[in-house]
Amino acid sequence: MSDPFEYVFPCIRGMQAKSEYFVSMCPLRLIPKIFLFNEEELVPELRAQRFLNKARLPDMSRYLLENKDSYVFSAITASIDGEVKFEPIEASDNGKRIGFLHIPMSAQFIINDGQHRRAAIEMAIREEPALADESIAVVFFMDKGLKRCQQMFADLNRYAIRPSKSLGVLYDHRDEMAEIARTVAFKAEAFNGVVEMEKSTLSPRASRLFTLSSIYNANSALLSNIESGGFDDKVTMAIEFWDEASKHIREWRLVKNRKITSGDVRRDFIHSHAVVLQAIGYVGNTLLKNGLKNWKAKIKTISTIDWARSNTKQWEGRAMIGGKVSKAHHNVTLTANAIKKHIGLQLTPEEQRVEDAFHRGDYEG
Repeated sequence: MSDPFEYVFPCIRGMQAKSEYFVSMCPLRLIPKIFLFNEEELVPELRAQRFLNKARLPDMSRYLLENKDSYVFSAITASIDGEVKFEPIEASDNGKRIGFLHIPMSAQFIINDGQHRRAAIEMAIREEPALADESIAVVFFMDKGLKRCQQMFADLNRYAIRPSKSLGVLYDHRDEMAEIARTVAFKAEAFNGVVEMEKSTLSPRASRLFTLSSIYNANSALLSNIESGGFDDKVTMAIEFWDEASKHIREWRLVKNRKITSGDVRRDFIHSHAVVLQAIGYVGNTLLKNGLKNWKAKIKTISTIDWARSNTKQWEGRAMIGGKVSKAHHNVTLTANAIKKHIGLQLTPEEQRVEDAFHRGDYEG
């Protein structure tokens, strides 16, 4: 006996790998109701998805709520465990591809891709019920068992590569600090023409000296908790600081003037690497936040720092671990500490704690 109760989805029918699939627009209010799961009760080998990482949900939900006029969520992909019937619209001139998908309410829906989107949608609707009237694309496949569902999850994520941090900064127009990073990279004399805008790592032969992601982190350090009049003031402050600092780092100027290559600089010196750039940002933050009128005179003294990689007595354990540059948080702090002490700035209690741990041998990598 057939199930007298059913879901009916307007959809488009397609074919992949000789199997039918269906694409529909589903109201957000239905997403939490029909896509149920109990992954907490199943071991990984009996699940068709990864375990739900609840720590990701508040940020995803907040993204929906804070960008109600511009958010973008990609389609949810699910398998249907049950007998379905596709009813084409006879009058349509489309090869019977458009119609209605009838799914019995006794059927189960298994999410192959999108369980975090589903949970974030549920969380956001609780706070903003009006979102329930919006829709999301859903791709339905027919369930062919757990093995097939697990393979679908693996295939859907096989070539999913997270974009580089630099590319994320380049394209992010919601994050003010990303906007500042882009503006400073283009307008600051220190950085213009020598910033890699897409990649977050530089090869030995790369023509650029810095990455956009390192500019982002350095400006975040520089402008942290500094009171300003707004975006333009922050940009002006950052440009002024980096242009002044660049005057006192000889190799940066030589690369700009094409006297030496960026590859040579990155090979032989540490001052263009992300850990040092961020450390210089923290030093600048101390100078600007404390309102030191002679901050330019202070920053000038970085010209006497030996930035060479071969200066292991100074940088091993701070900016480098085993001769390799490290950008771990404590390495940034230890590098900033060395710069601060060189130019005559006092360490904060937290910086002193990290410094003491370093001298005790707690931070040897």
